[in-house]
Amino acid sequence: MENRAIGVFDSGLGGLTVVKEIQKLLPNEKIVYFGDTARVPYGSKSEKVVVKYSKEITRFLLTKNIKMLVIACNTATAMALEEIQKSVDIPVIGVIKPGSRRACKTTVNKKIGIIGTKGTVDSGSYPKEIKAINSESEVFQKACPLFVPLIEEGMIEDSITDEIASRYLKEFDYTGIDTLVLGCTHYPLIKNSLKKIVKDEVILIDSAEETAIEVRAILYNKRILRQNKGEESEFYVSDSPDKFVEVGQLFLGDSLKKAEFVDIEKYSCDEE
Repeated sequence: MENRAIGVFDSGLGGLTVVKEIQKLLPNEKIVYFGDTARVPYGSKSEKVVVKYSKEITRFLLTKNIKMLVIACNTATAMALEEIQKSVDIPVIGVIKPGSRRACKTTVNKKIGIIGTKGTVDSGSYPKEIKAINSESEVFQKACPLFVPLIEEGMIEDSITDEIASRYLKEFDYTGIDTLVLGCTHYPLIKNSLKKIVKDEVILIDSAEETAIEVRAILYNKRILRQNKGEESEFYVSDSPDKFVEVGQLFLGDSLKKAEFVDIEKYSCDEE
């Protein structure tokens, strides 16, 4: 079992931030990644739809003989994690608990900001997790629905992105937060824009690194860490493989050589 791959999925290319950290921490592991580029973004969709999509992707990744599944999407984690955990017999983790844990370790004044999709913010998952770790924490949230489309269009270093970020983050001006959780795995791609606004007064929390640490701990405890370098990682998408590779290489480099198209709706179930 140790030589099987780790499955990772996201609504688009944002989950590659998690892939990057897993590759850094666990260079021997093979990753099979699926980005649902045909149906991105998930943040504006209903829970029923996000659960349906997540189950389809899980069925596809299980055909790749994976030993663990990482839901590298905050919206899917908030809405579908428990359903997926019930339906498979391999370890399944999301990105909200690791991000919340890191935020609580980092904050000094216990005032934590969250930015995410509408779905993630409306779910209340981050405040719930953070307060479970430290009940004295104050949590302030802001939905930022335009970030994912901008990133998926490759507008990562763009004045429009800077302007939108400035408008969204203005709401935190009088909260006194010292920590801001990037509650969507796409958002680390626009860290430069965000840093221009919050400067050094607020620490940005990217859950990808903490998620990779949790992946390593689970594989170690189950004694299924890969001991030797395996095959190259594989990348699959539901639309526009070439565009996915073009943008994805900005932060994964040569380890993302190609992506293959998958008709993900073939993995649907009639009852859904």
